[in-house]
Amino acid sequence: MSSNVNQAARPAMRPATPADSGAVDEAYLEPSFLRRLTWLDWAFAVLLAVGAGVALSRYGQWMNGYDKAVLIASVPTFALLGWHWKPVRALMPGLAILSLFAVQLYQGQLARADQAFFLKYFLSSQSAILWMSALVFLSTLFYWVGLATRAATGYSIGSKLCWAAVVLGFTGLLVRWYESYLIGTDIGHIPISNLYEVFVLFTLITSLFYLYYEGRYSTRALGPFVMLVVSAAVGFLLWYTVSRNAQEIQPLVPALQSWWMKIHVPANFIGYGTFALAAMVSVAYLLKQRGILAERLPSLEVLDDVMYKAIAVGFAFFTIATILGALWAAEAWGGYWSWDPKETWALIVWLNYAAWLHMRLMKGLRGTVAAWWALTGLLVTTFAFLGVNMFLSGLHSYGEL
Repeated sequence: MSSNVNQAARPAMRPATPADSGAVDEAYLEPSFLRRLTWLDWAFAVLLAVGAGVALSRYGQWMNGYDKAVLIASVPTFALLGWHWKPVRALMPGLAILSLFAVQLYQGQLARADQAFFLKYFLSSQSAILWMSALVFLSTLFYWVGLATRAATGYSIGSKLCWAAVVLGFTGLLVRWYESYLIGTDIGHIPISNLYEVFVLFTLITSLFYLYYEGRYSTRALGPFVMLVVSAAVGFLLWYTVSRNAQEIQPLVPALQSWWMKIHVPANFIGYGTFALAAMVSVAYLLKQRGILAERLPSLEVLDDVMYKAIAVGFAFFTIATILGALWAAEAWGGYWSWDPKETWALIVWLNYAAWLHMRLMKGLRGTVAAWWALTGLLVTTFAFLGVNMFLSGLHSYGEL
């Protein structure tokens, strides 16, 4: 009797079918990742290696051991990125060509920024960043035209303008790096040391992550929302430039004369950028949920997935940045943590998104609460990024407005 009951309780096993066998065989026979790479992928990796070698031979005298190690490690890192996301294979050579062209135009003289035509109007750091700013505003406009009219042309132009803004923005930062060394070898530094430079970095990181998700999910309908926060950052950048003459390159304060800055700041702003992206996607989620623009936006499932993945990526990099910041503080000030306002608010940001991810993974957080929480997270992040500099003071006072 018991054996009959047990047998009845067991789920019936469906015999394997030829279709199942074929699916297994296809999965087993699928070529490995390396075998799927084409000659263009390998050519891109070789080009990166050659570029790194040229950079070492020409500029190695200004690099310390850490700089050289980072340059060498960047070859496999960017090769993997280019293999995973194909547009990078065109972006990086384009940046190298424009930046090296600008370097050649300078001929070792900073004064040529106002003399050489292409430098004055396109490729000096200030010119390129101004072009980036204009293109961001135009991209936002065309994305909204595409959303309002349901016209693919508007979306397409908005996307192309966003890519152009990324190209010129990164070119501007790379050229600014070179310009700082033209001022003086003791002044030269990576351009991520003040609010002007990190707002450019925030603009570029947020735009680039958006473009990745645009291609990954095959939708441009999120562009109008994400580019709003990017435009807001550019608006602040322009105001800050005009009011404080912030575009001028200044020597590093002693606390920033550290190689920790070169890894802490980019990791931090990947976090800020992806948190901002997730917040703007949450706006689209809430609008669609209320039937506003519902037919023009991706499904709620897609919006929820983008929100989650953006926060997950941002949290990972923000965690790394927080750890790096503690190590940097120990070297600069003799302690890992001092409850400085910037550190305190960084911890608040970290706890906010840690709680969001915990509720998502452990409790299945979805829907309206998750969207509002992600949007509120942008306010917390903005205060940690900018509000602390405006209203509080502390060990990070070198970044105040």
